[in-house]
Amino acid sequence: MPRMIDQIRASKLPSNMMQFAARGALQVPAAENIEILVHLAVHNKVFGELAKMTLAGWDEKASLAAASDAQTPREVLDYFIAPDNLRPKLLPALLENPAVPESQLVKLATSAMRDTIDVILKSKRATSFASVIDTLKSNPYIKKEEIEEFSKRADGDGSVAVAERPTPVERNAPEVAASSVAEIAAGSATGAESAAPARVEATSAEPSSPEDDEAVSTYMTEHAADIAAEGEKPFQAIGGIVEFLGQDYFPLVATAEIPSPDTPAETAAPEAAHAAPAATAAAKTVAAKPAEPKRLNTLQKINALDVKGRIQLALKGNKEERSILIRDGTKVVALAVLEAPKLSDGEVEKFASQKNVLEAVLRQIPLKRRFMKNYIVVRNLCANPRTPLDLGLGLMKNLMIADLKNISANKEVSETIRKLALKMYKQKIEDANKK
Repeated sequence: MPRMIDQIRASKLPSNMMQFAARGALQVPAAENIEILVHLAVHNKVFGELAKMTLAGWDEKASLAAASDAQTPREVLDYFIAPDNLRPKLLPALLENPAVPESQLVKLATSAMRDTIDVILKSKRATSFASVIDTLKSNPYIKKEEIEEFSKRADGDGSVAVAERPTPVERNAPEVAASSVAEIAAGSATGAESAAPARVEATSAEPSSPEDDEAVSTYMTEHAADIAAEGEKPFQAIGGIVEFLGQDYFPLVATAEIPSPDTPAETAAPEAAHAAPAATAAAKTVAAKPAEPKRLNTLQKINALDVKGRIQLALKGNKEERSILIRDGTKVVALAVLEAPKLSDGEVEKFASQKNVLEAVLRQIPLKRRFMKNYIVVRNLCANPRTPLDLGLGLMKNLMIADLKNISANKEVSETIRKLALKMYKQKIEDANKK
């Protein structure tokens, strides 16, 4: 019997089955599901975007197994290691997988940001390729100490292993500021730690304010026990990936840019005059041709965060990030969105109507007086089939006649809600006629 992936390649499946395939809903082994999704993402114009979004939120254990397996199809491995699709937790396994070709590692090293460079330098396989090392030397985020370390190893003169290099915390800050090639290119005097974080942080495109910081501190303190109980629970969307994404999902956001220098690299700072020749050459390369802005899928960024990181993003993030985190299956994260200082009434109106949120979210909304002053929020909660029955029944007394009529005909809500809505509708009509 032919595999499902073979039928998809031959375009033998009907449209509805192709849509199921793009959702990852076919009853096939996990490895084949991933292979199907990658094929659609790369080759199918109709369902490719949906397949990409499904892959971005795919089960981490299954994805890690595919990334580690040397038998995984080349197309899948190439997709996973591509900068636009890369999930940070899969990177170590991909670097050590012998089926991932050297050419892909070189391509990754070319555009790698600081966090990716740190992982590459810890990989014995990746650092065994001279082409990867040479590419890293010209990367604007590489550090002088690391370039010197490469030279020592090439001369057979040094005994320090790449994986054992000093951490940013252990380095002397002035030395780092003088040696950072990224800073030479940008003419900056800040430390490398602040210019290039070593891991994915809970940062947002919107600047945080003291109010945001206070909200994070207060929430973390009040929910310390809940946060500790969740441990390292990863992000899992309520309701499945298709409902999760929604029609208004924006897949890409810019997260970092290498600024163009205002002055030539060789005169950017006094320290640059004493930089190593290799560092100066790298800086000139950056000055001549600025790197492409690094783009990171918002969902990939959230997938890389732990519970505390997602809570910070929920409280300090932007509208798009809140619209994703409200659907987090971890209760303490989803509820944090409702405490965000920047949360708008329009967002709450949408949350109140969503079926792909935790019941705890729908119960929390009516507890805030600000939200209950908004009639649309009340109406949406009553019309939401996921709203707990006791909550819906209690809120219906606040509805207008037209909305009671609509809910009485809404077959998605429970029969009890429909009957009560019809009864209240008739009662209000009679009262209006008496007047």
